[in-house]
Amino acid sequence: QVQLVESGGGSVQAGGSLRLSCAASGYTYSSYCMGWFRQAPGKEREGVAAIDSDGSTSYVNSVQGRFTISQDNAKNTLYLQMNSLKPEDTAMYYCAADRVHRPPGLFRLGGTPASAYWGQGTQVTVSS
Repeated sequence: QVQLVESGGGSVQAGGSLRLSCAASGYTYSSYCMGWFRQAPGKEREGVAAIDSDGSTSYVNSVQGRFTISQDNAKNTLYLQMNSLKPEDTAMYYCAADRVHRPPGLFRLGGTPASAYWGQGTQVTVSS
């Protein structure tokens, strides 16, 4: 049984930083893409960042240069370092593990509840 457990969310002032972690179990970690998605109230889910087993990455334009996705295969853990946070980054952030082989860009744009495993989410709130 695949389990993804996120941690590291919280409340910060604009300009601050947070590091999200996602511990994976029951999953062949390095075989498929992993990613971070977010959903703000009243908005659609958005693919924030994704990473492939070879380290290739994809980011949504709004976080490029501020967020960094990384993974530690030995620890089966995915990370999202978020710097220079803005109020518009406020959302529930979800860790996801792909269930099909595709590039990180396609996973970030096309990850759905049916095509990936999902964690329960961790809230990130950025105040101005």
